[in-house]
Amino acid sequence: MPHALRPTRARTGAALAAVAALAAVAALALAACTGSGGDADDASTPRDGGTLVYATGDAEPTCLDPHVGGNYPQALISTQYLEPLVGRDADGTILPWLASEWSVSDDLLTWDFTLVDDVTFTDGTPFDAAAVQANIEHLQDPDTGSSTGYLAVQKVESVEVVDATHARFHLTEPDSALLESLSQQWTAMESPAGIERGTDENCAAPVGTGPFVVDEWVPQQQVTLVRNDEYVPLDPQAEHDGPAYLDEIVWRFVPDAATRYAALRSGEVQVIDNPQPDAIAQAEQGGDITHVDAPRPGSSNRIELNSAQPPFDDVRVREAFVRAADPDPGIETLFAGTATRSHSPLSSVEPTAYGDEDLFTTDTDRAEQLLDEAGWTATDDEGYRTKDGQRLTVRFPVSTNQSVAAEQSLFEQIQANAKAVGFEVVLTPSDLSAWYAALGANEYEAVSAPYTKVGPDVLRILYHSDGTVPAPSGYFANHAQVTDPELDDLLDRAAATADDAERADLYEQAQQIVLEGYYILPLYDQQNHFLTRGVTGMRTLDTVSTPTFLDARLGS
Repeated sequence: MPHALRPTRARTGAALAAVAALAAVAALALAACTGSGGDADDASTPRDGGTLVYATGDAEPTCLDPHVGGNYPQALISTQYLEPLVGRDADGTILPWLASEWSVSDDLLTWDFTLVDDVTFTDGTPFDAAAVQANIEHLQDPDTGSSTGYLAVQKVESVEVVDATHARFHLTEPDSALLESLSQQWTAMESPAGIERGTDENCAAPVGTGPFVVDEWVPQQQVTLVRNDEYVPLDPQAEHDGPAYLDEIVWRFVPDAATRYAALRSGEVQVIDNPQPDAIAQAEQGGDITHVDAPRPGSSNRIELNSAQPPFDDVRVREAFVRAADPDPGIETLFAGTATRSHSPLSSVEPTAYGDEDLFTTDTDRAEQLLDEAGWTATDDEGYRTKDGQRLTVRFPVSTNQSVAAEQSLFEQIQANAKAVGFEVVLTPSDLSAWYAALGANEYEAVSAPYTKVGPDVLRILYHSDGTVPAPSGYFANHAQVTDPELDDLLDRAAATADDAERADLYEQAQQIVLEGYYILPLYDQQNHFLTRGVTGMRTLDTVSTPTFLDARLGS
């Protein structure tokens, strides 16, 4: 989920990067000696204690506090030390967590939460209604620079401290998605005393109630998390009652997928994310490597077409691009059967997802006809269509931190397919900061921007006209820049009803508008794969599909 993050540490350029790369290699070698936490002769028996090494290919956060900015790498790691007010099961049912129960007024404007008692943050600060109030205020403070969390609680006008274990939320307008929003890591609870230390210190080591504690962060190398021995088990889906089994987790940043996989095979690490499709396929065939597939909720992975500026301000040109793109063969071959084509704005794990395959069939003749009708009839010396002396150019910045190699190759295939009907697609691989800059400057016509939010309310974030206005972080989520009053009305009404059937119907109508307007090219669910070896008990939350190691043990 890409959202702008405030840098909290200076980087020293290529020299530091080279040193960090060497350090990562050395650290992985060291992990081979320390990761087992026991003798070699009992390595196959699950046991308590020890150090688990996790190697991530996601971009290293610039802040470990998911309130700041709010992207998926922050959610991945913060799941280990921060907990939300509520949880969620695979069917979408909201479960108690730090809040034990709740009620809402008939007008959906007042929510009362009863909080668990006798829970403290790991710095000794009590978890109570005042802490909840402080967290919501932190998310809404422009100086925090929040995006995902800010948008999630945007309709909360204030939090009233009724008493220590009762917090009352007052909303400016109804929000049927409030509980879904409060189940996410980007709204998880942090110690108010930790927040008061200031952004830099809190970014380096946020303080929560979770099963682990941030011990040390070595930028461009690793974060060390140690067990919270005083952990009160609140995770509603935990498989045991008590603190974590592991002594610590070493969370390493290893950008190269082949290096991560080799480290897993050699036993240097026990868990990796973002594996290559061939590694996933191999794991599925059996052996000592386990594949965990945890598609993210919210939106599908899709290419968004910027409808606010030429050439995609013309629906005919948007449809022509979609009809020419032909992503199916690439998805089938490049992802080795690990990704299924989507025709919906929503993830397949969302019960209200609606799709229409007929809108996305490949038809180059139709694409040619549409471009002719839109006035792109001339062709330059390189075979690209032109109109009024302007080439039919589509700038497509690609975040190399968020798009795996297979997806980048898919974009290249789409580039070639679109060229056949006259589009010049300019792919620009970029690091995360440059990618954010391109979007903020409107220097794009197409973009793939994964966004994770629990529930169908993600449609409001991504396609309501309000989503064209940047959050305090500077990030705006409506990259297709859809401004449709009918769509806004449907999304507003869906947020204002507590009737599940009515809500589902409104969201279906909203998805029809998005699809029929060719504002997006759906591709597949947001890929969220993990490979494990030498560890048992790792599971993923049914909120934003992040892994939790509360129940994990080394051994197999």
